Amino acid sequence: MNKKLGFTLLTPFISLMVLTACGSDEESSSEGNTENTANSNVEDVESENEVNNSAENEGNSNTNQGETDYEGELEIFSWWTGAGEEDGLLELISLFEEKQPGVSVINAAVAGGAGTNAQAVLASRMQANDPPETFQVHGGAGLNESWVAADMMEPLNDLYEQEGWMDVFPEGLIDMVSVDDNIYSVPVNIHRTNVMWYNTAIFEDNGLSVPTTFDEFFEVADELEALGITPLALGDTEPWTATHLLETVLVGVLGPEEYEKLWTGELAFDEPSVEEAVETFGRMLDYVNEDHSSRNWQDASQLVANGEAAMNVMGDWAKGYFVNDLNLELREDFGWVTTPDTEGVFILNTDTFGLPKGIDNPELVKEFLSVLGSVEGQDAFNPLKGSIPARTDADLSNYDEYGVETIEDFNSDIQAPSLAHGAAAYEGIVTDIHQAVNIFVTQRDNDQFIESLNMAIER
Repeated sequence: MNKKLGFTLLTPFISLMVLTACGSDEESSSEGNTENTANSNVEDVESENEVNNSAENEGNSNTNQGETDYEGELEIFSWWTGAGEEDGLLELISLFEEKQPGVSVINAAVAGGAGTNAQAVLASRMQANDPPETFQVHGGAGLNESWVAADMMEPLNDLYEQEGWMDVFPEGLIDMVSVDDNIYSVPVNIHRTNVMWYNTAIFEDNGLSVPTTFDEFFEVADELEALGITPLALGDTEPWTATHLLETVLVGVLGPEEYEKLWTGELAFDEPSVEEAVETFGRMLDYVNEDHSSRNWQDASQLVANGEAAMNVMGDWAKGYFVNDLNLELREDFGWVTTPDTEGVFILNTDTFGLPKGIDNPELVKEFLSVLGSVEGQDAFNPLKGSIPARTDADLSNYDEYGVETIEDFNSDIQAPSLAHGAAAYEGIVTDIHQAVNIFVTQRDNDQFIESLNMAIER
């Protein structure tokens, strides 16, 4: 299968994971440093400090990382405040503070809107020349066509070379965070967005099959309604969730290649195939809970967990919410399939952190980025977040059945960039599409919706 599309293909994961040393000698007095063999020319081991100094230069990908004891504060800006995402962030912070005990981390997370609120705060701060020392940003257009295009980010090529990351991050993923051969951020994860979660008891107790195509979805949705069960949970008090559902329908109807042409201008939204996708999207909305506009994505997921709704389309951060917040068991309480007609396709986004220009201590930020990009950091963060590691050498024993299955799918599936999460199109287009989707959900005017989508792309 040819996986190379308009969106740069991410190279496959390595099936056999080999853990490498990712930390460094931040504790200069630790016993056992006298056994360091990184420098075969060390003859004098009378002083542990001499051993540490001689060991730092040969074959160590973390040459400067972790070997300087910093003091002060480090502000980390994100929108990770709920579900498993906050747990993952706190684990990263704890790991960093172990390595740099003299540094106090300021967790400047802003809640709400899948990052919409945080991005508004970030924009104000960047325009006022008051950037946080590092901040969360989606790889792809969300990074490259905003802060990189505005010349507000420092390149990180030296850090990538120093840490050996060119060999452990997939080439396509590095391309997502690069412009003109300069690399501008460090990916901490990969999320899959085309996942349909379902309540296992509802399907088993009623003898229903979990749908994998649109035809099957509408058939089972009618059966669920006849049983008095809401077929599809939606929480769109923030409009990105409906856009999230839309992107999976577009990929399911159009296929990944035609879907990507929407964002390059090669395919207009008034083409018959896109009109079919819009019609399908509207039909799916006929089966959602009546109170969708007053719920967020967690609330919608909880409807599935409680057995009040059968299915929910959401990214795999929902798995982190099910397991970490609701204490549900995989397969026993909830299951998952790819969204209708998207088997073999992996719609993705990646969370990354970079180095803004003009901050006081860029080396301290690089120290945090070093932890974030390490095997240790990624394996601490992703099992809690529900995502899979961006590195190809993570330890699979840290991941549950869903995580291992998703890594394998990423290895074999065609990849396509997420619209709702800023990988397919830059922020202005995504914002306009969110607004158009929000209007469509309430008014259900297909022609007006298609016109609004075309206008968003043409801006």
